[in-house]
Amino acid sequence: MSEPRYKLHWVTVVVESIKALKEAILPLVVVLISGSRNNNSGNWFIDNWSLVFGAVLLIYLLSSGLIKWLRFSYWFEDGELRMESGLFVRKKRYIPFERIQSLNYTEGIFHRPCGLVKVQVETAASSGGKAEAELTAVTREDADRIKRRIADAKKRNIEQPDEGMEFEVDTFEVEDEVVKEKRVFSLNPKQLVLLATTSGGIGVIFSGVAIFLSQFGEFLPLDRVSDELATLIKFGVLVIVLLVLVGVFVAWLLSVAMTFFSYYGFAVNVADEELVITRGLLEKKRTTVPLSRIQSVSLVENPLRQLFGYGRVIVHSAGAADDGSKIQLFPLVKVKEMYGPLQEIFPDLDLREPVEKLPKRGSKFFYRIDFLWMVPVIAAVGWFYYPYGLLTLLLVPLVMSLGIWQHRSAAYRISGNQVTIRSRGISLETSYTMRKRIQSMGIRQTIFQQRQDVATIHLNVKSGMGIHDVRLRQMDFNEAEQLLEWYEPSREMKLD
Repeated sequence: MSEPRYKLHWVTVVVESIKALKEAILPLVVVLISGSRNNNSGNWFIDNWSLVFGAVLLIYLLSSGLIKWLRFSYWFEDGELRMESGLFVRKKRYIPFERIQSLNYTEGIFHRPCGLVKVQVETAASSGGKAEAELTAVTREDADRIKRRIADAKKRNIEQPDEGMEFEVDTFEVEDEVVKEKRVFSLNPKQLVLLATTSGGIGVIFSGVAIFLSQFGEFLPLDRVSDELATLIKFGVLVIVLLVLVGVFVAWLLSVAMTFFSYYGFAVNVADEELVITRGLLEKKRTTVPLSRIQSVSLVENPLRQLFGYGRVIVHSAGAADDGSKIQLFPLVKVKEMYGPLQEIFPDLDLREPVEKLPKRGSKFFYRIDFLWMVPVIAAVGWFYYPYGLLTLLLVPLVMSLGIWQHRSAAYRISGNQVTIRSRGISLETSYTMRKRIQSMGIRQTIFQQRQDVATIHLNVKSGMGIHDVRLRQMDFNEAEQLLEWYEPSREMKLD
């Protein structure tokens, strides 16, 4: 008796058709615009070729969803999740259960009314935010069945490592297991508003509003009013101030709305050695991150959030799809209140402050390079825009102050098999990394650094299919060598 084959839900037709239409919207617009010129050839087909081509393309795009729904099927066989699709070209994909790292669920606006989810299958080969495979629309029961089959197969492989043992898939029975999820973190509405107000995305929105306001005069009928009124509209202080205030307020509202829709209901649960992150209002996402795949934990504090004692916690995962390898664990959290939840997730993590500071002799390196490339820029601006261009000289003390700030913020700590490194660009980042998660470590020292007996140390941690570089600049050279010695495998064996 062979395994039954399962089909996708009919909502797949709607979702896939809209997805195809969205991806092809630009070519459609280009075709319609290019063919909208007046043609007087007398041949209706030639004069309206863009409409005909657009209609054919639109029918093809809309039918793609129907084809996928009719021709896509999946089933379980020989310890694999198997999928088959395609109309003229049949495609088959076999994914062994043991290579599947996690299943991510997404509930879009077409899924939720029908109790459906989109399932993304993630393996170690998943990269670029793209899952290894995707089931566009299945019921929650079908999604849970896939998860149980994968979990049971992995459990059997652990209990029966002998390759000679036979495994009868046909007689396999799935037992319903209730996996308890423990809530460790969630965002409340007040935190959502604060997250939107202090996020980097609001700057992008401010820029867009500023560009619009700068061109606002083009939309006013200045040629139809008197010169005095036009001058008042253009240069009136009150009007300009009001426009700026309205622009700032609109930008703030847009940022709050975008953040609210994206992070509504944000919660982090721990279940069966996995992190389960849920978020979203219109499109509810459920991302599963195996704890064993997390390589590094970082606390990031931008200056504005740091002023109020807030920050965000991110984790780097080896091989992650959907949200990528850099995952926001706590998008916004009071730094004093993060230690409890973080310790609950990672009980072996040492969250103490790094206390080893950098030597004073390396402080000038933090602003010297920035100062050198600024000199020709300041000279050029000062010359061509004299005398107002001389205001760029104010950048020199600002850059020097930032460099001193970066030097004073940097620190590190070695505790057992963990290294904690704190550094600052504009934001302050504290990285907690276990030795076994470090892919490689190296020291870099220039001729100028040799004179001051300092060096830069690099820790490379796997992040998705790439590398996350944790670095500490201008560290005492002897201390850098001691840190490199600590990383050696022989030292790890002695400490363990």
